[in-house]
Amino acid sequence: MANSLDFEQPIVDLEAKIEELRRVDSAGELDLQSEIQKLELKSQKLTREIFSSLSAWQITQLARHPARPHSLDYIPRIFSDFQELSGDRMFGDDQAIVAGLARLGGSGVVVVGHQKGRDTREKVRRNFGMPRPEGYRKSQRIMKLAARFGLPVITLIDTPGAYPGIGAEERGQSEAIARSIALMADLPVPIISVVIGEGGSGGALAIGVCDRLVMLEYATYSVISPEGCASILWKSAEKAQVAAEAMKLTSSTLKTNKLVDDIVSEPLGGAHRDPVKTAEDLKGSIIGYLAELKQLGIEEMLAQRYTRLQEFGQFNESA
Repeated sequence: MANSLDFEQPIVDLEAKIEELRRVDSAGELDLQSEIQKLELKSQKLTREIFSSLSAWQITQLARHPARPHSLDYIPRIFSDFQELSGDRMFGDDQAIVAGLARLGGSGVVVVGHQKGRDTREKVRRNFGMPRPEGYRKSQRIMKLAARFGLPVITLIDTPGAYPGIGAEERGQSEAIARSIALMADLPVPIISVVIGEGGSGGALAIGVCDRLVMLEYATYSVISPEGCASILWKSAEKAQVAAEAMKLTSSTLKTNKLVDDIVSEPLGGAHRDPVKTAEDLKGSIIGYLAELKQLGIEEMLAQRYTRLQEFGQFNESA
């Protein structure tokens, strides 16, 4: 498998051996079916062993996996009739965020998601999934459209963070993020956010204020990257592995701390091994939460959203 991670290498080597045996077997030179079956069982066992004990740093690497599905991989598998909308009507169109109208189970929804890109040209065009202010203003425009027509909003989060470039700051990056958070806090329609890869800082939170937060099993969500945290605390990005453990950024830890509502299990080996199955499971989770939220009145839903946000974190108030 191309672009494999270090800890995946034993699995990749075994799969390469299986493929070689299949090639010889298909040529009719030898009957190797029994040997192939043994190696397949060994590969499955090895994969289970490796993925059952991943460290926080290894999960971070998996969330960034080059072959991991992005928003535009999930959208056609979860939604139908997706119609992308472009531009913020103020400056331009930021392709680090894709947004538009779609149908889910026959009902209209609005979809907003980060898009990193796959090859070098697309990564540059989409700025590696790091939105500029115009990206967040585009999402605001389309969320206001959702509010006007009473359409639920589904957001797909997958970004290292908002772009910190000079031009982005000059055009009001922080203001755009703040306005997105404020808008979503009061948006009078159901909002479901799904972390499909990296959930990096304010860049993720700007489309992550929601009624229900779902994470894929090997996704991460944090205020800063492990490398950034290590650079601040230890003056060296080489301590990223230590930082990842301390930051509690994995889905299981966040669920334990009541920051996440649901974790969607990934296929053995990660979402990139079976994007279709992952999309099916995500779709089921989204539909379930939408049905639940549609039972609530607008005022009750907004009150629950506010209470949910207020309950995040632990602190003591002095008398």
